[in-house]
Amino acid sequence: MEKFFQLTEAFLIKYKNKKPNWTSLGELVYYRTYSRYIEKENKNETWYDTIKRVVEGVFNIQKEHCEKLRLPWKPYKAQKSAQIMYDKIFNFKFSPAGRGLWMMGTDFVKEKGGMPLINCAFVTTEDIDVRGSFPFIWTMDCSMLGVGVSFDIKGANKIIIKEPKETDGLIYDIPDTREGWVKSVEMLIDAYFYGKQIPKYNYNLIRKAGSLIKGFGGISSGSEPLKELHKNINKLLSSKIGDYLISVDIVDLMNFIGVCIVSGNVRRSAQLALGDYKDTEYMTMKNPKKYEKELKDRRWVSNNSVFVKVGETDYYNVTQHTQENGEPGFVWLDNIHKYGRLIDSPDFRDRKVKGLNPCGEIILESAEMCNLAESYPSHHKNLEEFLETLKYAYLYAKTVTLIPTHYEETNQVMMKNRRVGTSQSGIIDAFFKHGRRTMLDWCDKGYKKLREYDEIYSDWLCIPRSIRITTVKPSGTVALLANVSPGIHYPHDEYYIRRIRLASNSPLVEILKKANYSLEYSKYGTTEEDKKRTIIVSFPMHQDFFRKKKEDVSIWEQMKNAVDYQRFWSDNSVSCTVTFKPEEAKDIPATLEAYEDNLKAISFLPLKHEYEQPPYESITKEQYDELIKNLKPLDFSNYTGLPKGEKFCNTDTCEI
Repeated sequence: MEKFFQLTEAFLIKYKNKKPNWTSLGELVYYRTYSRYIEKENKNETWYDTIKRVVEGVFNIQKEHCEKLRLPWKPYKAQKSAQIMYDKIFNFKFSPAGRGLWMMGTDFVKEKGGMPLINCAFVTTEDIDVRGSFPFIWTMDCSMLGVGVSFDIKGANKIIIKEPKETDGLIYDIPDTREGWVKSVEMLIDAYFYGKQIPKYNYNLIRKAGSLIKGFGGISSGSEPLKELHKNINKLLSSKIGDYLISVDIVDLMNFIGVCIVSGNVRRSAQLALGDYKDTEYMTMKNPKKYEKELKDRRWVSNNSVFVKVGETDYYNVTQHTQENGEPGFVWLDNIHKYGRLIDSPDFRDRKVKGLNPCGEIILESAEMCNLAESYPSHHKNLEEFLETLKYAYLYAKTVTLIPTHYEETNQVMMKNRRVGTSQSGIIDAFFKHGRRTMLDWCDKGYKKLREYDEIYSDWLCIPRSIRITTVKPSGTVALLANVSPGIHYPHDEYYIRRIRLASNSPLVEILKKANYSLEYSKYGTTEEDKKRTIIVSFPMHQDFFRKKKEDVSIWEQMKNAVDYQRFWSDNSVSCTVTFKPEEAKDIPATLEAYEDNLKAISFLPLKHEYEQPPYESITKEQYDELIKNLKPLDFSNYTGLPKGEKFCNTDTCEI
């Protein structure tokens, strides 16, 4: 038997020089975000290379699992399935989530475990009086591996902050590793939780800023972000000695960790805080008039939501802040505990769930994680083709559950639940191409077929059937690769400009310049020098299968779409950010009352246009034709660069 699974050269040769059916924007996003640097060849991956790495990674995981348990493994059958999976990813029938495109098939996963492949996670703080710093260091560890993390504030008022003992010569030489950074934070927080010593930290082993990070990939930010994190934790907890840790303290600690993780990159939220709408301090902690400094320092890191209850919550009172700025979002744990899909009878299989991931599409127990794959129904001709695609999207996600993480608590719940998220993106495109009723029929039939697949493949792999298997993720960068509208959200317009940000020193800038794309410095930054560190590139875009732009869709219609997908498709949750115009803000409470027993989570975002260089800008067909007239194809033949990788499962990665 062959030691490693490989696709045959005879199969691969057909794709080696084949151009993917993507737009220039999709191609740029791929090279910017997912194309790994191949050091031994001194080049970056092409789409052909990336899919080869991903598919061979998937089937090697299956092969290793079967050999370890002495289960049947049929090389011919595996080769046939792998070739179908390759073709479907190459032609954008489905794709792994961004985490998978970036990490699947790498040595890093073999060495460090499955966490880098995983999109999303949740941890509770309710046992903080027993487990101490665990929720914070688990969040930091996950975040450093690119996982988006949500947390609750149920640990509020459960632990009194103590004065640490004198250092007494204790020194901690922080290793130049993820584990070393996390350990340093654990020691610091536990010193205040249990009255232990705070060591004197030695940062000299940490590599300098700008150094290459091998394995996971990327560029080192040096020791400064960690020093700043230590300083911020010290400042916060030393001011609380003798007092209980309250809800906003928990959020601030998590936010400080988030600041450390994203330091040196484009700012974006990697966290979701889940709180109590009756907690006034929590509800007002992002008030810009009251907490401007705190917002700039760290509170921008998390989106904040609240738990609400069917038949009990007064939405007219709770949504005052939502009507102004879109926060908080809303989560119905009672619906989560009772139901998979809302069309099915209550099964209470998720009665242990305590939260959900930062985008709100996956419901999770504490320390549980989940990985995702997304299908593109608008890229399919008929139901039969779509059902076949779902098989391979599901199979990718299920395979990731075979790899343990480096946390026993996480493995215990993940191996038990085998939760996956088979998603759809470009849903609105599919409504317009196939018809809304047809798509809901595809959802119902697709879900039932996925349950059949799960029975077959779980039995083959001798693992539990997945507690939940479907979702709707918000998508973003991956949707740009496939040239579909993101998740269940509407396109901006039929013709529009899509702007993305690049570092001014990126080798991609010269490629864009040669192709005549519009480039300009960012108009936002603390200094002129700061502004010139970022280049804004504009892409003229045309939306296929277009009927309605985002501004023309009422909040009622958007909510109904989420409800229907929660009923017919998703047994996890549906990530839907409902955009609203100023005159619609007053209707938000009524929509929540009307649909509260048909949703698991929902969030809102006001439509605003008052800033320069927005991610989207509507244009006319005439303007579009004029803008594309002199554009040339992008030439990546000599490109060598270090892509960023999609770091987090969160709403901001949808706005690159």
